[in-house]
Amino acid sequence: MDWVSIGGRIRKQREFLGLTREQFAEKLDITPKFCSDIELGIKGMSVPTLCRIADTLSLSTDYILFGKSTKKDQSKGLETIAPMLESLTSGQLPYIEAVLKTVIQAMNHKEDVGK
Repeated sequence: MDWVSIGGRIRKQREFLGLTREQFAEKLDITPKFCSDIELGIKGMSVPTLCRIADTLSLSTDYILFGKSTKKDQSKGLETIAPMLESLTSGQLPYIEAVLKTVIQAMNHKEDVGK
């Protein structure tokens, strides 16, 4: 197991969701120190802890462990983004649309350059 990569994926999603390490640890019923050790790849975790992490972060255990996304994972991403978009005013939507188009174009360009 690549515990450093696993911890990195966990930390990235925790931060994306705006959770502090302390808030996240409380949700998981673990200590902040243990949470830190998991995120840094110092310690592994039990299957029940992995399942609580996956549920709390809305990620699949496959993605946490192996970094592989499934179609189900991608739809969970939409579940995270949709409420953010719904909270915007009609005046804000064109700006977000422009930002998304720019980001997608940049990502596609990066993929083209890497080939």
